[in-house]
Amino acid sequence: MTDLPAEARIARVEAGGAGGEAQERVLKLPMLCVVAFSIGVVAAVGAVIFRYMISFVHNLFFNGTIGFFYDANQFEAASPYGPLVILAPVIGGLIVVFLVQTFAPEAKGHGVPEVMYAVYHKNGDVRGVVAVVKSIASAISIGSGASVGREGPIIQIGSSFGSTIARALRLPRWQKINLLAAGAGAGIAATFNTPLGGVLFAVELLLPEVSGRTFLPVVVATATATYLGRIALGLDPAFFVPLSAVDPQHAIDLAQLVGFALLGLLAGVASWAFVRVLAFCEDVFPKLPGNAYTQNIVGMLAIGLMSYAFLLATGHYHVAGVGYATIQSIVSGDSYGVGLLLVLLAGKVLATSISLGAGASGGVFSPSLFIGATLGGAVGALGAYLLPGHGFSAAEFAVVGMGALVGGATGASMTAIVMIFEMTRDYNVIVPLVLAVALAVGVRRWLVTENIYTIKLRGRGRPIPTIRHTNMYLVQQAQDLMSRNFLVLPAETKVADALTAIAGSPGTHLVVTEEGRIVGFVRFGSVPYAPSAVAEQTLADLISDDFVIAPETSILNTIIARMSRRQRSFAIVVRSAGAVPRPEDVVGVIDAPEIAGAVIRNHYA
Repeated sequence: MTDLPAEARIARVEAGGAGGEAQERVLKLPMLCVVAFSIGVVAAVGAVIFRYMISFVHNLFFNGTIGFFYDANQFEAASPYGPLVILAPVIGGLIVVFLVQTFAPEAKGHGVPEVMYAVYHKNGDVRGVVAVVKSIASAISIGSGASVGREGPIIQIGSSFGSTIARALRLPRWQKINLLAAGAGAGIAATFNTPLGGVLFAVELLLPEVSGRTFLPVVVATATATYLGRIALGLDPAFFVPLSAVDPQHAIDLAQLVGFALLGLLAGVASWAFVRVLAFCEDVFPKLPGNAYTQNIVGMLAIGLMSYAFLLATGHYHVAGVGYATIQSIVSGDSYGVGLLLVLLAGKVLATSISLGAGASGGVFSPSLFIGATLGGAVGALGAYLLPGHGFSAAEFAVVGMGALVGGATGASMTAIVMIFEMTRDYNVIVPLVLAVALAVGVRRWLVTENIYTIKLRGRGRPIPTIRHTNMYLVQQAQDLMSRNFLVLPAETKVADALTAIAGSPGTHLVVTEEGRIVGFVRFGSVPYAPSAVAEQTLADLISDDFVIAPETSILNTIIARMSRRQRSFAIVVRSAGAVPRPEDVVGVIDAPEIAGAVIRNHYA
């Protein structure tokens, strides 16, 4: 036998990759629900404390008082600071930048993308310090006037609780993700008094697998958090809606139904605009001259000026903070001109995008409600003017607009429908709400595939799969399950030499190269070893091109989907997603044994 070529490379590391897996323990479902119950308790306490923190910061920055009561649903008098209130978001923003850069960079922005990133790219790990830093940073951002919401922070806070407890118990990946989702759902349920909405949010956006073993812990945590949240914060819905203009005894007027459909289409366009403007600002602000502090000053000064301009023009700050007072005013039937509503819509889109682009810490759910309420109110008011007597109502259209915008922007259509019902207790809007949300989601997806959460991760090079509901084992990254027992050889290598090279290592995968390119693989399991028969054969005679190339950070769901589309059965894993991967980039392979092993390791509890 001749020696192997010099460029041959062999790696004989056992498959697996995820360190410490032998120390993991899988909890039975009843015990997992007990842990979920404790997460619900912690998430509820965190949500209550978070609300009081926002109130404290708001009273200090806007009213110059020390207090923990603040009704965000009611307009307040102008700040005693006068024009100096313009500096409130600037001062708050500088504190937030310091906290985020010093202690937890994950706390920057609107939170949910970081949680989704943890699910699909970090094994469900969210650091415990994130809960603390996110609470403080978001409370300061919201309380000082940044145009952000409180749902993103509480989702990240709740998920941090869930992930931290799971890591402390040394649970496997799928149970960490399950408890992370349970914490997120519990947080949003306690904050908005929406138990069903909290469950659906976790199911639609965070849980890769929906089954008995994953669904029940989320329900337990969410119900627990809702109950405790109601004890601490009361039973009232998030918004009070007067008696519906829709007659519950008769079918909806056809003209109204057409109006709701038009609202859905417009909400899809508005969702697309919101997604694009936010992504633009998040890209542009880090490129501005100076550092994070100067960039934040520019953005927050713009927010302060915009809020004060609205105060001078309308008597209220409107775009500052969560904006619930404006939403409540619109759904209560207060008179707003169509022009003012459209200006408020554009102002909120711009203010929220600038706030998050400049480094504020807060969510996009509440701004989406604001944008949807102003858009719906404008459509309803215009319909009442053009078609009097057909039951058009700015308030009713505002409620439907909230759901349509939330569904369109986030892609969580069922969550939007159920949460709007829970937040308003207005059952009469369900039919138009379903219609408008469906149209809004369809239009936004037609204009841009990514939603307001996933577009940020795609820009980062860490995309989330479009089809997310699958099995937990498909969430694993290639680097965690690939076999590292492989040999890379050129195509001209004699078969006999290759057989000799792998003789002492059963199961070695063989990757074949030619002229510096990866051209295929060879499975020797089906090749009988007869020296006389293979004396003159080279690997080029046996090569198979039945493979796909996959970066090591790709999740198994994405890899299998590509293999299915291209009718392939083998994946060669490389370090990065380069246009032309080189042989030296190969770090592992995924064949049937690796996929089967992923299923077995993530067995049902």
